[in-house]
Amino acid sequence: MVEVQLEMQYNYPRFLLIAFSVCTTVLVAVHLFALLISTCILPNVEAVSNIHNLNSVSESPHERMHHYIELAWGFSTALGILLFLAEVVLLCWIKFLPVDSGAQSASVLAALKQNCSTPAVQPGHSGWQAALASTIIMVPVGLIFVVFTIHFYRSLVRHKTERHHQEIEELHKIKVQLDGHERGLQAV
Repeated sequence: MVEVQLEMQYNYPRFLLIAFSVCTTVLVAVHLFALLISTCILPNVEAVSNIHNLNSVSESPHERMHHYIELAWGFSTALGILLFLAEVVLLCWIKFLPVDSGAQSASVLAALKQNCSTPAVQPGHSGWQAALASTIIMVPVGLIFVVFTIHFYRSLVRHKTERHHQEIEELHKIKVQLDGHERGLQAV
């Protein structure tokens, strides 16, 4: 996608080229950021997983940097996929818009050779229609992706919250048991 070949004879809309350029740059930057985070954090995770000392887990940078790791995951997964879908749509517009421009030029030249004021053959809009078709397909795909992502993320958060509640309840039970035993010892 970065090496897309543009038709030099076609006059692309300026906003389309700018949108494609920005989307490509941000897409590559997002994935490189996620790659950087995962590359930097992997040795720490492996080091902690090989050590049997529980204190080393809390000392590991991956625990302190979990916000950055989650941010990189969110960027790479959610934002990266949305940018990729937008990139495909923009790429379709860039590649398909010039399709009819050659036919239009040929019909204008043929009309000029015959001294006609209007072209003999009306050019089609198949390039524009192809680009529009890809956009129409990608819009529902993008919406389905967003809905699924929100549902999946909410499920993960709900599960994590339930686990924390269970752990708190277990700690409370242990506290009650310890308090009961301490009171029993104090009464003797």
